[in-house]
Formats: sequence, C-alpha cells, structure tokens
Amino acid sequence: MKALVRLFRTTAFKLSLAYLVLFGIGAAIVLTRVQINVEDLFDEQTAQTIDADIRGLAEQYSEGGIRQLVEVIERRVRTPGASLYLVTTFSGELIVGNIAALPPDLPDRSELVEARYQRRGETTAHHRAMMRLFQLPGGFRLLVGHDLQDRRLLHGILRRALVTSLFWLIAIGTLGGLIVARRILARLDKLSASARRIMSGDLEQRLPLMGADDELDRLSANLNAMLDRIEQLMTGLREVSDNIAHDLKTPLTRLRNRADAALRADLGAEQYRDALTDMIEESDALIRIFDALLMIARAEAGYCSDFSSDFDAGRVAADIAEMYEPVAEEHDARIELAAANGLTLRGNRELLGQALVNLVDNALKYGAAAPGAVVRVAARRAGDSIEIEVSDRGPGIAEKDRDRVIGRFVRLENSRSRPGSGLGLSLAAAVARLHGGTLRIEDNAPGLRVVLALPRAAPATHAPSAAPSPAVPQAPSAE
Repeated sequence: MKALVRLFRTTAFKLSLAYLVLFGIGAAIVLTRVQINVEDLFDEQTAQTIDADIRGLAEQYSEGGIRQLVEVIERRVRTPGASLYLVTTFSGELIVGNIAALPPDLPDRSELVEARYQRRGETTAHHRAMMRLFQLPGGFRLLVGHDLQDRRLLHGILRRALVTSLFWLIAIGTLGGLIVARRILARLDKLSASARRIMSGDLEQRLPLMGADDELDRLSANLNAMLDRIEQLMTGLREVSDNIAHDLKTPLTRLRNRADAALRADLGAEQYRDALTDMIEESDALIRIFDALLMIARAEAGYCSDFSSDFDAGRVAADIAEMYEPVAEEHDARIELAAANGLTLRGNRELLGQALVNLVDNALKYGAAAPGAVVRVAARRAGDSIEIEVSDRGPGIAEKDRDRVIGRFVRLENSRSRPGSGLGLSLAAAVARLHGGTLRIEDNAPGLRVVLALPRAAPATHAPSAAPSPAVPQAPSAE
C-alpha cells in the first residue's frame, strides 16, 4: 500500500493524470459534438422524408381527390414503420390515418415541429414525432410525421458509447500512468542510491546512464560532468596542500635557519643587513609562489572571469615582447615578434598577460642559453581560434614529460639547478581553461613551442566589470 501511495505522489503520475483529464475533456467534447451532429443529420433526413411524403400525397390529391388520397394512406398505414399519417375534415373529424387525433399543441401553420401524439388503439400519448400539418383544398387537413423512437435509440447508443469510452480511457490512462511512474521512479531510485553513495564518501561513483538519451540521461550526464569537475578541483586542492607541505617546507626551514644563525652569531651591522636582505629575498620568493597558487586557484574556479573584457591578443603579445627585450639582452638573446592585428578576445587581459609572461620567462631561462638565441612570440588566427605561441631553440621537453610538466611544482631534472617553483606552465594551462581553450606543448625541432589556443568568442561566465584591467601584468613570473 505504501508503494502504491508513493507511486501516486510521483510527478510522472501527476503529469499523466493531468494529461488524462485534459484528454478526457477533449474526448468528451468531441464525442458530444459527434452526437449532436448525428442527431442534426437524423432530423434533417426526417424533415426531407416528411416533405417528400407531403409532396407525393398532394399530387395524389390533385389527381384523384380525397378518395384517391385516402386509398394511398390506407395502404401505407397497413405497412409497419415510423411514418405517421392523418387526414381529417376541417372540423377535426378523422377520415384515415394511424394517429388517434390531431395533437393539441400542433400549430395550424405549415411548419415542421416536434409534438407528442397517440397512436390509434392506444390509451396514452407517450410518443414523440416530427410532424407537419398541411391544408388541402376543400378544407381537409393532412398530417404527415415521423416517429422519433429511432432518434432516441440512437441517442442512447451514443451516450453509452461516450460513457464506455471515458471509462476505458480513465482505466487505461490510470494504468499507463502507474506504469510510467513506476519506471521513472525506478530510475530515480537508482539515481538517489548513487547520490547517497557519493555523499557517503565514494567520490568516484557516478550517476547511471540508461542509454535512452532522454531528459534524465541528459541530467545525469550534466551532473556527472559537474562531479568530474568537483573531483578535479578537490584533487587539485589535495595536490596543492601536499605540494605546499613538501615544496615550501625547505625554503621556510632555510629562512628560519638563517634568522636563527643571525641571532646566534655576534655580527656587525653590515652582516645583519646582508642577512636581513637574504631573508627578504627568500620571503619575496615565497610570496610569489603563494600569489601564483592563488592565481591558479582563482583561474580554475572561474572567479577571474569577473573582470572579462574585449581586448586585442596581438597587442598583449607585443607589450610582453617589448617588456622582455631588456631581459633578453641580458641573456645575450633577442625576441622576435610576429603578431597579427585585430585578434579580439573576450576574457581577463591581466591573466592572459601573466600566462604569456611565464611562457616568455621560461623560454629565456631554458631555451636561450646559447649566445644569439631567438625567442619567438607570435599571435595569429587559426580557424575559430586565436593562437598565441612562444617558441625557442633550446633543449626542449621530452614527449613523455609534456603532460606531467603542466602540474603544480613539477620541475624536470635539468631545470632543478635554476631558480623557479614549477608553477609557470600550470598557471598558463589554468588561464587557457578559464578562457575555454587549451595549452599545447609541441616540438619545435629543435627546441620547444608552447601554444595558447583560445576561442575567438570565449564564453563569459559572469558579467564584465566596468573597471579596465591593466595592459601588462606587473607580477613577476611564477616560474
């Protein structure tokens, strides 16, 4: 009983019941209209039959007078049927017919009416018929009618058909609603069971798909995509926590040891100043790491899209290339710019600039070691995307390490001797995802080519802010 009550309370059953009620009302209207039309057609045919009888009897009267008319009517009344005839004198005296007398409510006018009558030989007048009274020359009256018993029978048949149809419609509709509600309820129970397992801690559990590609499957697919995204964010949070615990412990310990050594030693003012300077530099490096982590977290969470605006990606690439020209000269290298005009993007200009800063800084550190090296910065259209590329002629990255190097705090063996934190490519990848694009690491044969591929009409998650973003990021490279 509880299961049946539960079925009755489901939305599917309520929708089925509502549809059943609407369909029942529509069916009742249609069947009622059919009944009315059938009865109207019956009345029309009855009126035509009566008119034809009157014309024929009038012709008989014209040809042979009252005697011939009486003979014709006598032959007709001897044949059983629904036709009614009566001939009287002007005073109402019966001459011939199968009706006992003229109905009292019958008008003298020659029009078709429905009236009650009494057959000859009967004591009660409980019959109804369509009748017309016709005045003949000589003062005689001719009444021609048609009994409505057939119409009453037809009316009863149609009414029973209407009631029977509505009964079966309600029965079949209710049964169908219960079947549909039970099937949907079974699917919802599976979804609820999976949701309970997810809430109990099984984060790898996903909502089942039935393969029907209906609204429940589409809802489950969207929820599964949302769960995948939540799992990615939680995994990233755990990785950040682990990386902070491992990778930041060493510089913090080193910072403390320097402060402790400076306090224990009997140093002069100049030595204390040098120790404090070293600790400030170490602290700045830690602050840069935390800023980079915060920026990555905000980018992956989509918060930075609050400051979306339209900007020229080629102009950003040109600004970064110009800003890094002095740095390239210090490395005995140069920057080559190839940026097209009119590369309009919608997104966060500051974040995109910071990602490009990281890529150029990496290229100068690891790909421009030889004198006269060239770092190429390019921006171009590629179909429906805009690609911003930073390439060099350095040692590059092995293909097996290209996916791993995008992770946080990942540094390859050949780069551990250089300063950095391993967050530059991770930030660039997060910025690409924020703008609906991708980060590609490719072989430049020789060297490395890193490409930010961003859609020309990047989706904006939030309304753009009225405050403009800075043209060139001021934060130092996270790498």
